[in-house]
Amino acid sequence: MTVQLYDTKAQALRDFVPLDPGNVTIYVCGPTVQSGPHIGHLRGALSFDILRRWLAHRFGRVTFVRNVTDIDDKVLANATDGEPWWALAYRMELEFTRAYTAIGILPPTYEPRATASIPQMQELIARLIESGHAYAADAGADAAGDVYFDVRSWSDYGSLTRQSLDAMEPAADADPRGKRDPRDFALWKGAKPDEPASATWESPWGPGRPGWHIECSAMSRRYLGGEFDIHGGGLDLRFPHHENELAQSTAAGDGFARYWVHNGLVTVGAQKMSKSLFNFVLAEDVLRERDPLVVRYALAAAHYRSSLDITPSTFDEAEAALDRIRTFLERAIRTLRGVEDVRVDAAVPAAFAAALDDDLGVPQALAVLHETVREGNSALDAGDRDAALRAFADVAVMAGVLGIDPLDPQWRSTDASAEASALDALVQTMIAQRAAARAAKDWAAADRIRDAIAAAGIALEDGPDGTHWSVADAPRPAESN
Repeated sequence: MTVQLYDTKAQALRDFVPLDPGNVTIYVCGPTVQSGPHIGHLRGALSFDILRRWLAHRFGRVTFVRNVTDIDDKVLANATDGEPWWALAYRMELEFTRAYTAIGILPPTYEPRATASIPQMQELIARLIESGHAYAADAGADAAGDVYFDVRSWSDYGSLTRQSLDAMEPAADADPRGKRDPRDFALWKGAKPDEPASATWESPWGPGRPGWHIECSAMSRRYLGGEFDIHGGGLDLRFPHHENELAQSTAAGDGFARYWVHNGLVTVGAQKMSKSLFNFVLAEDVLRERDPLVVRYALAAAHYRSSLDITPSTFDEAEAALDRIRTFLERAIRTLRGVEDVRVDAAVPAAFAAALDDDLGVPQALAVLHETVREGNSALDAGDRDAALRAFADVAVMAGVLGIDPLDPQWRSTDASAEASALDALVQTMIAQRAAARAAKDWAAADRIRDAIAAAGIALEDGPDGTHWSVADAPRPAESN
């Protein structure tokens, strides 16, 4: 067993060897909670949810940290007199949590808020100043309290994204006043008259608040130690955020992340989805219109490092794929007595494991899953019980590893269960009426009932143990412009 991951820093596939084989450690940059999540946020979180699940399957334990940036320029900018920054941040944090939970993303082991680690940030800043890699701005009135990382003091600056320092744009995270170099980035921001007092903490350099980049370095160190296995996040965070994290943490003497893993972005019309571009699709809107399991499948089906262009057909195709998995599992349960017992101890098929070991190849893993569904249906058609049992066990365990088992109770909402029960009662009544007509040899009546059921988009399957129904796998009607 060798798991390989694409390391963004090395720009190559690397064998994944954790520091502690019994406890894989992962830090993922979580949301800045200035507003609610869009579908790109869900795709990023889901990529690392699947990575976490697979590494847990391979190594047994994963300590997974995903932070919440609850103090930031954007959070302060979106606050109002009626909703201060801390209230806005908490409300948005809950929206993210609801969206993550809806599509089955596992809760992190730890989910620290930036504001809970201010002392650790100040300690890290002090170490950087002491070692000559950071400086407090000159004590001019406008720059009082500001502290910056001195990028020219660290020769490896730019190593994550392989950029030359002189070719970089100036850091835009703070006013350039007080900087020795325009590329120096803020570690601590002195208090400003137009910012609320509640967003200010005392420090050795004067009252103020942390810069964005120092937050993640301090929180990862606090919860995972000075060196950990994987640092994850969206591709758009590589620069400047992750580049700055790497510089300040290693300059302070920490080993920091041993592997850098970045997920591709969601696009709309081949353009990056972004709140600043106003082309985002809110997670709330998608989850209102689509089954959360369908959303999970759609966002997981492409390779995590690729761009994903979202269209209505993205979700339609996911729904059809899930219907094929669900139909097979339900058919096997109806047909094979004792089938539920075989899923407990099943091992994942070798081809499925090989796909996920190869840089989390979910598309290839899904291909194995669907091929097994086809084989299972063929075995059921042929009455080959042993082959059908094997296929059922394999499909169940593969879907479980990916978090897309349609029979898992987590996907049964109260409303959906009530609707399903009502529909089942109606269809079962019609099935009983059809059976009575056939028993009376009233073939015309039996055919009329079957045609009425079929016209409603429901397929019947007559078997030795009775008649069963399912929603027919029919194409959706074309949407009007």
